Amino acid sequence: MGEKVVADAFDLSDRQRYRRKLHRCLEGLGRLLSERRFDRPRNLMGMEIELNLAGSDGMPKMMNGQVLERIASRDFQTELGMFNLEVNIVPHHLTGRVLDQLAEELRTGLGYADRKAGEVDAGIMMIGILPTLGSQDMVRSNLSDVDRYALLNDQMVAARGEDFSLDIEGVERLVCTSGSITPEAACTSVQLHLQVTPERFPDVWNAAQAVAAVQVALGANSPFLFGRELWRESRPPLFLQATDTRPPELQNQGVRPRTWFGERWIGSAFELFEENVRYFPPLLPICDEEDPLRVLDDGGVPRLQELVLHNGTVYRWNRPVYGLSDGVPHLRVENRVLPAGPTVADVIANTALYYGLVRALAEESRPVWTRMPFSAAAENFDTACRQGIDAELLWPRSGRSGGLTKVPAVKLVRDELLPLAAAGLDAWNIAPADRDHYLGIIEERCRRRTNGASWQADTYHRAREAGMGRQAALAAMTRRYGELMQDGEPVHTWPVGVPAP
Repeated sequence: MGEKVVADAFDLSDRQRYRRKLHRCLEGLGRLLSERRFDRPRNLMGMEIELNLAGSDGMPKMMNGQVLERIASRDFQTELGMFNLEVNIVPHHLTGRVLDQLAEELRTGLGYADRKAGEVDAGIMMIGILPTLGSQDMVRSNLSDVDRYALLNDQMVAARGEDFSLDIEGVERLVCTSGSITPEAACTSVQLHLQVTPERFPDVWNAAQAVAAVQVALGANSPFLFGRELWRESRPPLFLQATDTRPPELQNQGVRPRTWFGERWIGSAFELFEENVRYFPPLLPICDEEDPLRVLDDGGVPRLQELVLHNGTVYRWNRPVYGLSDGVPHLRVENRVLPAGPTVADVIANTALYYGLVRALAEESRPVWTRMPFSAAAENFDTACRQGIDAELLWPRSGRSGGLTKVPAVKLVRDELLPLAAAGLDAWNIAPADRDHYLGIIEERCRRRTNGASWQADTYHRAREAGMGRQAALAAMTRRYGELMQDGEPVHTWPVGVPAP
């Protein structure tokens, strides 16, 4: 959805024409795969981080246009809500001191953006869901002033045909409705890209799906929504419901939601693109002039614009991406599991764990997905979202006996997955100093059983026990979070509580 989209209202023939183009794009993708036209492996990774804007009082600021005008950098872009920004890190080779390099670039870029935001009494907040957001903020007028967001909203509202319903039960229960997709904007995430060959794609995607629950359990940072304490990582249920174009009757029929974990391990990237076309109606039937099959017949490489646009409206937690670079096609796995924050050090530690694990697991002789049903991975993801760092996950037993066992996420990571991640980073030729530093943050997070979500909840409850009301406690916790985020020390070192005034 990063491409510029402009269109007027669609008529009935647009969707049929777009569907035909989608199928021609799929055929073109199949030909590119069979003809082995894709880029050679270059160990390229990329990163995007969605951000919130908050004032010195901790409350959301609806002013991304003014802040972006001051930042004046193409690295920073709009996101769905007026209280959102996104920063894009240029692709890097996974090798050497890349993790420290990423950390330095992020600190520099976010520091600059925060200073510019300060000129209009706003600040950058890197957090999964801004705790001070209220349901009153989630109105259509607070969507960013960008054609593609207005168009996407109108098409999703029309497809649903009624208000979107939010009903999330965790520590507390939240029930509300929205006449727009704006609640989706409350979800701010880290997106990690990895360019892979078609041959390696299914192993990397399967590995990413298998460890998605581990990523969430350790990285959870979104326990509050609209003043209620819900799941330790409330983004997935919120995103699912805020983008759910199915009325209750279609849900009851088992029609798949557009925010989707998936339902099976895969054997090729093509399967995911084909599923997206087969299961999900187009939301933005905007046709490009390119005929992908004619371009292929003439020896060229098609952009497959319709397929790319459609793919961007199906919200898989690990998404397949087709792209062109210097006229050469490539495939990427886009990991969308992690919330933003709490600090740059935490983000890079999560990044190190992910890239290390997917490399190691994808190269195992008996991969984890051959020893675990997909349903267990999906169950793990749900459990990790609900319970965060306290989650117990299903995982294959070691040895020949096989079968699954339930193990605390922190024990699984410390005993089994951290050594695998270290081996994976070694395979990428990551410098040992970077490997040890950032995986050490993960180890300490496990040892102390502390992540962003647990710190937020503990600090909020400490404030309530001190006599603060609900909204005052959330605002005080958010302000304290912002101070500690700026200090930059990993979240497991943060003191719990709000300093006395």
